[in-house]
Amino acid sequence: MQLAELKQAVCDANLALVRAGLVIQTWGNASGIDRERGLVVIKPSGVSYAGMRPEHMVTVELATGKVVGSSLRPSSDTPTHLALFRAFPLIGGVVHTHSLYATAWAQARRGIPPYGTTQADYWHGGVPCTRLLKAREITNEYEANTGRVIVEAFAELDPMKHPGVLVPSHGPFTWGADVHAAVHNAEVLEFVARLASETLHLNPAAKPMQRVLLDKHFLRKHGPGAYYGQGKGGGKPGAK
Repeated sequence: MQLAELKQAVCDANLALVRAGLVIQTWGNASGIDRERGLVVIKPSGVSYAGMRPEHMVTVELATGKVVGSSLRPSSDTPTHLALFRAFPLIGGVVHTHSLYATAWAQARRGIPPYGTTQADYWHGGVPCTRLLKAREITNEYEANTGRVIVEAFAELDPMKHPGVLVPSHGPFTWGADVHAAVHNAEVLEFVARLASETLHLNPAAKPMQRVLLDKHFLRKHGPGAYYGQGKGGGKPGAK
């Protein structure tokens, strides 16, 4: 993908967050990466979505965070995005929002247990919530340290099987194979967070789903013998 194409994709992804109702004001950002060139493209800081165009997207070096060829400043969350791109080599896009329900779970400092198959189609387990940042991590390199605590939370988790996380008192971050997949996962996470909230409203003592059902739903879509959807060779009859 050429850099111009990546800027178009990242711009489209940021605008998609607004259309999906995941972002109001300037409270969110999406980024994409060109790994061959070591470049990340991200939304500019504090710029209104109204009238946003591909040429407004800011390119930074993955290794250093240095801005390349732009007079605009990148999103203040850029160091968090860079930390995730560096640590998770298979991801191609990152999204951060302050969407209502996912952010409420983050503010409650709670991960989201896997109550049903809706979540199991995307997360092979719960949606994790990171530890609290320490005072020194907040006062010094806050955004970079936000990325580091996310990476720390995935020490024993596969980010491709858990495509998003909650940061306490802050909000959700999601990712995917490209920036459009990261937006898709942000939409899914918001729905899952709302669904979990409604589940607990109806039954405060609700328990996570059976492990065998969790495995079945995740693996039929993402496992080595996946049969959900059409795939490259066409779908199997009866695939949901």
